[in-house]
Amino acid sequence: MPPVRAALWRSLRAHQVYGANTDVGKTIVSTVLCNTVQRREAERAAFLKPVSTGPLDDADDRHIQRHAAGTLTKCLYQFDEPVSPHIAARQKNFTVPRDDDILGSVHNTLSEWARTGISFALVETAGGVHSPGPNGNSQADLYRPLRLPVVLVADSRLGGISSSISAYESLLLRGYDVRSVLLFRDDYYKNHEYLRDYFRNKCIPLVPLPQPPTRPQSQDERARAQDEEAMAGYYQQVAQETDVHGLLDELAARNTERIDRLESMASRAHDTIWYPFTQHHGMTAKDITVIDSAHDDYFQTFVPGDQSNQQGQLQPTFDGSASWWTQGLGHGNPELALSAAYAAGRYGHVMFAGNVHEPALSLAELLIETLENPRLHKVFYTDNGSTGMEVAIKMGLRAACDRYGWDASKEQISILGLKGSYHGDTIGVMDCSEPSTYNQKVEWYRGRGYWFDFPLVKLSQGTWKVEIPEVLRGALGADLEFTSLNSVFDVESRVKSDAGKRYSEFIYKTIEDLVQRHGMKFGSLIMEPIILGAGGMLFCDPLFQRCLVDVVRSHPELFSSNPRKNNSNITAEKYWSGLPVIFDEVFTGLYRLGRKSSASFLDVHPDIAVNAKLLTGGVVPLCTTLASQEIFEAFSSPEKSDALLHGHSYTAHAVGCTVAVDSLQAMMKMENNGTWDEYRRDWKPQSLSKTAKVTGEDDCPEVWSVWSHDLLRDLSYAESVESIFAIGTVLSISLKDAQGGGYTSTAAQGLRQRLSAGGPRFNVHSRVLGNVLYLMSSVTSKTESLREVEGLLRSALL
Repeated sequence: MPPVRAALWRSLRAHQVYGANTDVGKTIVSTVLCNTVQRREAERAAFLKPVSTGPLDDADDRHIQRHAAGTLTKCLYQFDEPVSPHIAARQKNFTVPRDDDILGSVHNTLSEWARTGISFALVETAGGVHSPGPNGNSQADLYRPLRLPVVLVADSRLGGISSSISAYESLLLRGYDVRSVLLFRDDYYKNHEYLRDYFRNKCIPLVPLPQPPTRPQSQDERARAQDEEAMAGYYQQVAQETDVHGLLDELAARNTERIDRLESMASRAHDTIWYPFTQHHGMTAKDITVIDSAHDDYFQTFVPGDQSNQQGQLQPTFDGSASWWTQGLGHGNPELALSAAYAAGRYGHVMFAGNVHEPALSLAELLIETLENPRLHKVFYTDNGSTGMEVAIKMGLRAACDRYGWDASKEQISILGLKGSYHGDTIGVMDCSEPSTYNQKVEWYRGRGYWFDFPLVKLSQGTWKVEIPEVLRGALGADLEFTSLNSVFDVESRVKSDAGKRYSEFIYKTIEDLVQRHGMKFGSLIMEPIILGAGGMLFCDPLFQRCLVDVVRSHPELFSSNPRKNNSNITAEKYWSGLPVIFDEVFTGLYRLGRKSSASFLDVHPDIAVNAKLLTGGVVPLCTTLASQEIFEAFSSPEKSDALLHGHSYTAHAVGCTVAVDSLQAMMKMENNGTWDEYRRDWKPQSLSKTAKVTGEDDCPEVWSVWSHDLLRDLSYAESVESIFAIGTVLSISLKDAQGGGYTSTAAQGLRQRLSAGGPRFNVHSRVLGNVLYLMSSVTSKTESLREVEGLLRSALL
């Protein structure tokens, strides 16, 4: 089932009717509204009941037909039993409609009505806001992708104030816009008076209606006739005594205002906003994508009207960059929204220095337990990956200077890293990256380090290869070929191979030369495990990174022959040796690559690890820097100036920590309950060659991707594709470029534009890094959505 467009038309004012409880009069309110519309000149109303239970004669659409003459009505799924839909749908041998089927039918019906001149439509739910749909899911979640503006029918009975406000807050938490509230007057409880003031403060109009006549106890024909007559009189009374016309005018104005805002947003943004990583020269308002909302894997983006499409509309757009790599559990996740609201209500934000609150402590303990790194014992909180890495560098350099007796104020202490590394844009971490487009025109950039060139893992022409850079072939040998991606990651076997020995020897000699001949002092080894993200989705041979860590740790004499603090237990798991090893897992950590830690691919434990991005499931910014006890103790001293004097006002904010705990637990549950087993089976070790196959390995591999095995094999043969790879949720496609590629290349722009044009059902928002286009999913992405994106890729490249 394709993603559903959010429901928005200029010509059709469509609203969803929710009830604060069962039996609050939703259908009577719907009838009042439809009746009033039908009385207007050149207006026509329609009523849609997606799911109805109970006898057909008592069905809500039948009531509308009887008392709102001329209203077009439709019911999609009718169940005879007068029980909740999730029970009624299973009481007979009936194929229960999927939620996607219900949503698609609702949108198709509304679209048809918009084309045929209907000006006002209501989509009425069943029961209360959280009454379950046929599949047992809350209606508030079921219908959320449509994001129809809401007409809320409040409860006039005892307890109705509480249930009405609770219903409103539940809708608000899920991103609904409540446009109006209606309820019946009750002169004893006077709920309408209290709620009128409550909703007035939120700029939501409330219209009280007279109480409808009491339904007769008898159901015989005479009683029914009397009831019909009484209801007809009631609707006449409502038309005369209430200002429903005014409410309808208000709803119409809000619909127009919403579309007008969407149409003007790109132009207004062009005038006022300075975008990150964007060259604004030549940029126009048409280059800006307007996002009305987001749900699951999709943005709802606004497409302005043109000559062929007179009115603008919303369209589903696959979030192909996972919103800069942050999306883990889908946009608008109601569980995470509730977690954030709970923490905001319980704490707001509280000062953290010298204090502790439950969310921060719970997250710290959960991370230490989850990452299973025996070195890590302390958690430092910051707000994003760049500042988290800034802290990590302060930690690493201080520990090295403390051990080796260096004075960083008098001599430069550098770092070891990899070419193409990117750790953020704060001043310290920017200096830890080699000169590049990101920093070449930054006035304070100095570049303090040495960055190794390294072998790259690529799939080309159906074969997995480790490609050795031309300048390193004399030292590292020729390119290597592998039968599967799994065999590339057999690091424990490969480290003993000739390639492993060559890598280690090259690394050792390079560091020795830098220290002895050039007099460089190094304070830390910093790496993005497996994939260097912003540098161009560079897939480093895991063996090279493993050897780099091994050489640094096993040869402390390379960095100082006379350390001030000599630890006899430096080979033990909890002590650092040679240099503190810092892993920047901001992008690659916490299941982005299919594992809780990307360090596990190398089978090594860093002394300092930084996590962000997926940490909070894409809801709020938060970052953690985890360090060993020994690193922590390097800052321990009677002097305040020796402390780690770093922080920000919102350090360890309770909202972020609470969401992070729930996000991590949700992903861990997915790992343990087999959610990703289908993908694991697809990536069983086998050759991606069209002619060769490898057998004998039946167990699911440890290395897998949500992107299909067959897609990679086929695209690796595409004429315009230089190479491709996928791991976890990441897919990277390098396009051939006669100019050599790199960050300033435009080779991938054509593919990006084709994906942006999309297909008949949705398009894809993607990002490029020079000649590389990458796509990324959430860990909750539906297989159907991913395969549809793959279909667009096949159409564009094959």
